[in-house]
Amino acid sequence: MFKKILKDKNFFKKKKNLIKFKSPDINFKLIKKIISEKGFVLKRKKNFFNFNELKSLYYTVASSLILIFASFLLPLSVNIKEDITLSKQTIENNSNINFQKVLDGKPINEDLDQALDTKNLFEDIFTFEEVPTDTVRLSASTVKELFEDTEYDLNKIRKTKIVKPVKLSLLPGEIKNIESTQEKKKLFLEIILPLILEENNRIKLDRIKLFKILKKNNNTSSEIRWLNSKFKQYGVVKKDLSTLKIRMDEVPVSLALAQAAKETGWGTSRFAIEGNALFGQWTFSGEGIKPAGADAQDGTHKVMKFKVLKASVRAYQRNLNTHNSYREFRLARAIMRDREEKLDSLELAEYLDKYAATGKEYTKVLKKIIKQNSLQDFDKVKLLPTSIQLKNII
Repeated sequence: MFKKILKDKNFFKKKKNLIKFKSPDINFKLIKKIISEKGFVLKRKKNFFNFNELKSLYYTVASSLILIFASFLLPLSVNIKEDITLSKQTIENNSNINFQKVLDGKPINEDLDQALDTKNLFEDIFTFEEVPTDTVRLSASTVKELFEDTEYDLNKIRKTKIVKPVKLSLLPGEIKNIESTQEKKKLFLEIILPLILEENNRIKLDRIKLFKILKKNNNTSSEIRWLNSKFKQYGVVKKDLSTLKIRMDEVPVSLALAQAAKETGWGTSRFAIEGNALFGQWTFSGEGIKPAGADAQDGTHKVMKFKVLKASVRAYQRNLNTHNSYREFRLARAIMRDREEKLDSLELAEYLDKYAATGKEYTKVLKKIIKQNSLQDFDKVKLLPTSIQLKNII
């Protein structure tokens, strides 16, 4: 409106409307007074984003943004703090020195592969047990048909050294009714073999990662976290890398097969059928199956039971790799590794005399099972890979 008046030449040319400005600056109040005398109303245009009128709203929005930003940064700062803490941790690598002392017969730390922290020893096995699985028990005839359809055959495996990843969670209940001993053994080995190979592959990958870490001068926070989890998993105290190297290793396939055959009667025992217990491990506090011939007054002796066969295999390997009774077994295996020899199941069986009450007789039975069934044919077989990582170790 004001611009319109300024453009109106007649408005200021009339004598009674003629105004002389002494100051070159336009006074808004003076102009407003003149405009008002002429019957017009002059107002300032309101700004929609007027700070005074919307001040409380602006403060609310700003506060909300600050809170959101702070909540985003808080967990990030915690992670950064944790990474800084981990990066400051040092895990002394004396494993090669200590292991050489073992080979030379020199005294070393008394705790090497002896002290055992059982707190987290079977934690991953219990977690694995909680994972939903297909627990449908197939009949023996159905399992045979499945193996035939997939061309999965023990005799073929002996020649090709390749095992298809055909894995079952439960043993067929009718396996004990198979009249032919050879057929019974064959079916049992075909079911158990992939499970043992899968667990050995898992340990192989862990060993590859461990030795990569040991070759580095500095480790990342994620590598340190991984090492700490493995120390717990294998019950290693004082973060001793020498002990971890000795414990984190495979059990020869032929030895595991022989022990499973011995402990289950080639899959026919009720411990194997009812509790998926392939290796006859005892428990004194956990869930288990009471042996039929046990003393009625002995309320502690039970055979461990598992929800699936795979859990039994993992628990067996963890037992051999951590329990003090098998320390000589692990040392003999480590010496074979250091000499770059194959893991000889017949030789390693000698160190499992504490596995059963029969002692040395037990080791003789194991070696007999290995020889009579040519189980060492399976020590070099490979499980067809289910991931890129596993392809690299075939």
